Amino acid sequence: MRFLMLNWRDPKNPRAGGAERVTLGYLSALAQRGHEVFWFTYDFEGAAPVETLDGVTVVRGGSFLTSVAEAVVWCRTQKRFGLVIDQHHGIPWAAPLWCGTRCVAYIHEVLGPIWSSFYPWPLNELGQWQERCTHRLYRHVPFWTASQFTKDALHRHGVNDVTLIPYGVQTVALPELDEKPLSSPLRLAVVCRLAPNKRVDHALRAVRCLLERGVEAEIQVVGTGEAEAAVRRVAGELGLGARVVFTGPLPEPEKDALLRRAHVLLHTSQREGWGLNVIEANAMGTPAVVYPVAGLVESTLHRKTGLVAKAETPDALADSLQDLLKAPEAYQRYRRNAWERAKTFHWSNVLPQACDWLEGQARQSPVRGSELTVESAGSRVSALSPGGPP
Repeated sequence: MRFLMLNWRDPKNPRAGGAERVTLGYLSALAQRGHEVFWFTYDFEGAAPVETLDGVTVVRGGSFLTSVAEAVVWCRTQKRFGLVIDQHHGIPWAAPLWCGTRCVAYIHEVLGPIWSSFYPWPLNELGQWQERCTHRLYRHVPFWTASQFTKDALHRHGVNDVTLIPYGVQTVALPELDEKPLSSPLRLAVVCRLAPNKRVDHALRAVRCLLERGVEAEIQVVGTGEAEAAVRRVAGELGLGARVVFTGPLPEPEKDALLRRAHVLLHTSQREGWGLNVIEANAMGTPAVVYPVAGLVESTLHRKTGLVAKAETPDALADSLQDLLKAPEAYQRYRRNAWERAKTFHWSNVLPQACDWLEGQARQSPVRGSELTVESAGSRVSALSPGGPP
């Protein structure tokens, strides 16, 4: 079979994140099953127009403004695909309109308020409005996601068919859970793309709260992104000095070692598709303390594999961390539960289900009525493409 993924970024894009790592996991598994697998994405400076990553042929063309048109032209030069996967990151590719074959939509999260982190009014309101309209237009297209919150939100927006397939991680859990007492200073970690919606400054402010309460703490921030300068500026304003270390992106072995040393992973995002890095930390025997937002309350089970803060504030995050310090036995229980649970999310457990579903979709004929209308799709794409996805 021939599969085509449409996604705004690929794993080598400077703005790539967990979504691209997960996507490559699914696609490379399809390639290992003997399928021809392609990934069309927009171009970026220094990128090769075509290259192969883990058995997946990555084709790059166009920019935010032109990549959909480039994809249409390129697709017409190819043999027919058995399945086209239209991955939404706020803005879709309108593939049901032009791909001429079976199409499914892949979505990590319904952005909703995240639009306000990237765009001022009225663009943020336009973004949320078009997202709801997109889902309504795609209501007959099968969707695939990893989060129950996202599934419920899609149903509320009128989508009929949503399949839930959990995310997987490549991280192999520690063979044995090593000892890690809650010693001073409290070692914290943040691992994510440094983007406005991740609110990494909240994690830094939580550290300042702890220090002001007499709790010794330090934090390492792993990753880079468009908000890095702003986050570094906040660290300076808070006077954290050597208590915060910005590592930049790390190779997987180094990232795993850092997570293994940390006492707690912090996650302060506005919302997540699920929270991939939570499970990666759990595999290293490190529980998470997260904000009470969609996705994160699924990847972290409150008082079982970690803690969910009572509110989306640095003070609430600091309160949860102090609760851990007061309950070292509970901390060790969370560590073990998180470690055991992380094993179930390894790719070896997740990929067979995902590949079976994708192959089943490819075997079906295009659903009658699933295509978007030319007027609806065309007007929406022309209105939204100039802004690009968040």
